Amino acid sequence: MAATDRALALRSELEASLLRLSVGATVLVAALGVLCGFLSNSLAIIFDGLFSVVDAVITGLMLAVARLVARESNQRFQYGYWHLEPLVVALKAAVLMTLVAFGFLGAVQSLLAGGNAPELGVAILYSVLVVLICAAVWFWLWRQNDRIGSALVAIDLKAWAASGIITTALLLAFLAALAMRGTALEPWIPYVDPATLALLSLLILPVPWKDAREAFHDIFQIVPAELDAHVHAVMDAFVARHGFAGYESYVTRTGRAKFIEISVLAHPDMPARTIAHFDALRAEIGAAIGEAGPDRWLTVVFTADPREL
Repeated sequence: MAATDRALALRSELEASLLRLSVGATVLVAALGVLCGFLSNSLAIIFDGLFSVVDAVITGLMLAVARLVARESNQRFQYGYWHLEPLVVALKAAVLMTLVAFGFLGAVQSLLAGGNAPELGVAILYSVLVVLICAAVWFWLWRQNDRIGSALVAIDLKAWAASGIITTALLLAFLAALAMRGTALEPWIPYVDPATLALLSLLILPVPWKDAREAFHDIFQIVPAELDAHVHAVMDAFVARHGFAGYESYVTRTGRAKFIEISVLAHPDMPARTIAHFDALRAEIGAAIGEAGPDRWLTVVFTADPREL
């Protein structure tokens, strides 16, 4: 048990350090975005900076949640703090969807007003710097999270990937606008910035929408179909192998925590067995289900009374 606790503590420490790195890098990108957005008069860059500001605030909240999850359960929260993870993910997704909606409306308004021509030199320099930062941070988080499998870091990885894609698209748009100078397309340059923002807003929206949908599945404890099917497959084979009369299983997921309750129905005439025998059966079920650890809560009950299922 001590080894398990130590492994959980080390994983939580690495998770927290990764989120701290992400917060610092996001603050840097946010500051660059807001500053360069105003210097270049680019709506798309200002939006990118505000996107990063929101991301930094929510990532800081995720860091606080990661520290809570690392704590042991107490009398008030006897199952721990796993339930906070989907709440934070849902909050982040809702805020980002709101920001994306305002960005799209602002872009449409600018297009209708004749657009705006940004200072392309500053805009291109900003885009190159942020693409490099996003790529470096994403790669580092991805390598480290491959070891710990943190749901919070995985969400942050999506945010960095989205930021990198957004800024890459901005870079391509600004380079295209630069290439339009001195050509017959030069009158269209003011429309490049708001049109890019409008298009990016539509492309970004599915990312927080998907996160929100998954988070609300956890918040409302909707049965995860894949886990439910896996438990049924394990228990169907177990009941047939040991000659039990049947079973009932209940599964749910909250953040990274999985809760599994199984009641196994024995025949009334089955011979009495020792506690060690039933412990061995529980261990067999646990090994077949897999993913043992502090994130999995498994309860197995044996009874001969169908009313107890």
